[in-house]
Amino acid sequence: MNKKTIRDIDLKGKRVLVRVDFNVPLDGSTVTDDTRVRAAVPTLKAILDQQPKAVVLMSHLGRPKGGPDPKYSLKPVAPVLEKLLGVPVAFAEDCAGEVAEKAVAALPDGGVLLLENTRFYPLEEKNDPDLSAKLAKHGDVFVNDAFGSAHRAHSSTVGVTAHLPSVAGLLMEKEIEYLSSAIDNPVRPFVAILGGAKVSDKIQVIETLLGKVDKLLIGGGMANTFFKAKGYALGNSLVEEASVETARELIAKGGDKLVLPIDAIIGDKMEEDATTRTIRVEDGVPEGYAIFDIGSATVDLFAKELAGAKTVVWNGPMGVFEKKIYANGTNAVAGLLAELTAHGATTIVGGGDSAAAVEESGLAPKITHISTGGGASLEMLEGQSLPGVVALLDK
Repeated sequence: MNKKTIRDIDLKGKRVLVRVDFNVPLDGSTVTDDTRVRAAVPTLKAILDQQPKAVVLMSHLGRPKGGPDPKYSLKPVAPVLEKLLGVPVAFAEDCAGEVAEKAVAALPDGGVLLLENTRFYPLEEKNDPDLSAKLAKHGDVFVNDAFGSAHRAHSSTVGVTAHLPSVAGLLMEKEIEYLSSAIDNPVRPFVAILGGAKVSDKIQVIETLLGKVDKLLIGGGMANTFFKAKGYALGNSLVEEASVETARELIAKGGDKLVLPIDAIIGDKMEEDATTRTIRVEDGVPEGYAIFDIGSATVDLFAKELAGAKTVVWNGPMGVFEKKIYANGTNAVAGLLAELTAHGATTIVGGGDSAAAVEESGLAPKITHISTGGGASLEMLEGQSLPGVVALLDK
């Protein structure tokens, strides 16, 4: 990575403003998954080891509408971080202005402070210069460790870099190095697996990857649009009619590289008590049924296509994995990746739902790298540069 990191800058005696990604799921005031908080800990420990004057953390959480909303408060995250970091973590009820400034000033030497949700200011998402200047007041140096937000040009990711020397954290560095080496310089054979609901979200990714991979395996709801392009009957399955022609073009362009499911689990509804069965996709889906997962013959086909792969990138589940009844395909793919990792392959899971599915399956420790950013990893797979990274100091 050609950007400076916390290793390239002296932080001793300085106030360090850090953009983290603490966009965690909450149940009331309980953090239900602390993965993203844990991911930030190595960077924060490395900063504290340099004996800074203070460490001030900012993040967004959820999508509050037009102003402060208690259900999107970052307050519940402070005790979780305190426990993981092993040092006291103070909390400020605001992220900009007088309340935040007083909280920063009150910190003891080496103290850690978590600011309130940056998105309580609607101008955050507009990269407002005034808000950027107010946020920048909290630090002498800016560290961006929020890979999950690096594809957004917001005040807390890009705007503050106009005011402070700005470098990457260790998580940001790790994310970029894994994803960029996979895309730009993969050890071959290189196989990509794409799932999720919509083809339209991933057209650019498919086009970019077709030029780089040895095989591209497609699953999830997006496969239905390819089936429609091949003329298969799909019953009640989700299809993006507007993308059928694009899918037809991608099939022609992809040739042998593009691998589609050959069987599917269909159900009369999405719920756990659905009536389900397995069909061959080319035989069509009967009326009243829809495709909700890939079948075992497809898992076998994918295993064959993945055999011997040295680099694998996976983004998007193979079915409606939130329902146990339709989670088998996604879990089986996670198992295939874990097996490949054990045989020396580099396996990368690109954030979002696929990351959640791997965590849930218990196979996360057996994957080389699980990205913390769904949208950001997708944009990297598309070959785009991320505004939050571009804004950092070059080496």
